[in-house]
Amino acid sequence: MSERALYEKKLQAKIDEWKAEAAKLRARAEGASADAQLEWKREVDEIEREIERAEDRLSELRDASGDAWASVKEGAEDAWSSISKGFERAAERFRD
Repeated sequence: MSERALYEKKLQAKIDEWKAEAAKLRARAEGASADAQLEWKREVDEIEREIERAEDRLSELRDASGDAWASVKEGAEDAWSSISKGFERAAERFRD
């Protein structure tokens, strides 16, 4: 498997992990009080927007030509780091 394919696979695995975590948070919100449910919904909605951004970045990487891929990868890594940190901050608020 090429470096590119491995990198894309790694990013897809992280997105899948985030989706599973968001689903868990959404399920936990269902058992909370009405006020807490509203708060959780806002946070989970933000998490899901971050996941969509990550999927967009991965799509850009997949669509980049061989020569452009390295350049797109650099920009995507910076964005990915920011997305990852934002997601972790939001998810951390609701972890036990």
